[in-house]
Amino acid sequence: MTATETADQQSTRTQLEQMGRAARAAARQIAAADTSVKNRALKAIAGELKSQRALLMAANALDMQAGREHGLDAALLDRLELNDARIEDMIEGLVQVADLPDPVGEIKDLRYRPSGIQVGKMRVPLGVVGIIYESRPNVTIDAASLCLKSGNATILRGGSEALRSNKAIAVCIAAGLRAAGLPETAVQVVDTRDRAAVGALITMPEYVDVIVPRGGTGLIERVSREARVPVIKHLHGVCHVYIDDRADLQKAFDIALNAKTHRYGVCNAMETLLVAEAVAVDILPRLARAYEEKGVELRGCARTQEILPSCNAAREEDWSEEYLAPILAIRVVAGMDSAIEHIVRYGSGHTEAIVTRDYSRGRRFLSEVDASSVMINASTRFADGFEYGLGAEIGISTDKIHARGPVGLEGLTSQKWIVLGDGHIRQ
Repeated sequence: MTATETADQQSTRTQLEQMGRAARAAARQIAAADTSVKNRALKAIAGELKSQRALLMAANALDMQAGREHGLDAALLDRLELNDARIEDMIEGLVQVADLPDPVGEIKDLRYRPSGIQVGKMRVPLGVVGIIYESRPNVTIDAASLCLKSGNATILRGGSEALRSNKAIAVCIAAGLRAAGLPETAVQVVDTRDRAAVGALITMPEYVDVIVPRGGTGLIERVSREARVPVIKHLHGVCHVYIDDRADLQKAFDIALNAKTHRYGVCNAMETLLVAEAVAVDILPRLARAYEEKGVELRGCARTQEILPSCNAAREEDWSEEYLAPILAIRVVAGMDSAIEHIVRYGSGHTEAIVTRDYSRGRRFLSEVDASSVMINASTRFADGFEYGLGAEIGISTDKIHARGPVGLEGLTSQKWIVLGDGHIRQ
């Protein structure tokens, strides 16, 4: 490492520490803000996005041009682009979050104890949330709106390819916060491409209370390995649909097709299809034709290849692969026991689904399959904060502590015990 690199890294560290101190101070003000003030800020930011549309699109055009020059592929360019429809979605998202119930200050389970005191729990913000993400500039608005509504300050480190877009969005956010009388430092966007910013952000427990990484496996593995701050994350989305031998085959067809082909590059897309031997011959040829029309490559076990001669052979690594692409692994299993064993061995704890008309089997699947979302007779694509009624989401967590599944407003809060007394003393 050169002396210049060391100096640059130190400069970035100093910048992040300054942002951290400002965020910590702002967090106290945001935590105490009334719901009406937070909603006013969200709607003011929406107004700024609307009035500054030309600024946003001009900044994004520069990012798009740089992305093409640096060889970003079509999928990444698509995620990077801001157009009229996506800006409208950002505006609508802010309004929707403003309309959601505010979890902060909610008191639950308040009850009298024999001593006469009342004991309960109050929902409170986490404090300062650091969010690290890639490509999509609309995440800047999603993250800022959810953190603001849940009473948290946030430091946002977007992908370097979207730096100009994110800086333009940050201008709108700051203006909206000012208009509501809230500190601009409640939402800060890291404005450097220096990769050292990630290392600094995840090792500042004195300023940052939780980190949320949103991106590829490499990013999340690095954050999980190096962070000195609690992390809300998921590494892989190896999602399964199991078609039971007591399934309604039309529903099974619709669900298996939707779960794979609705969108490919998302964490809740099905990556492996499990089919009970008793119905495999009836449903797999029909599904194969539909997948072929969609351009999906099939990789199957030996029994699958007997039923579908054109299917490629699945390798061992295919069973644990998150393709994020039009590729599907298929295994024919003896029945539900074998399906659950496969999921236990290869699943990532994200989303698992069973298609069956047997109520007791469905309940057993719910009980025995360990994942952040488990479904009966529904596509895995429903594992989403909006579909669950959370509004926008900060991400999907496969952790088991604090937040699990889609993380919305409540997932960005914690609880503290409260005690109400009237001069009570312990005897």
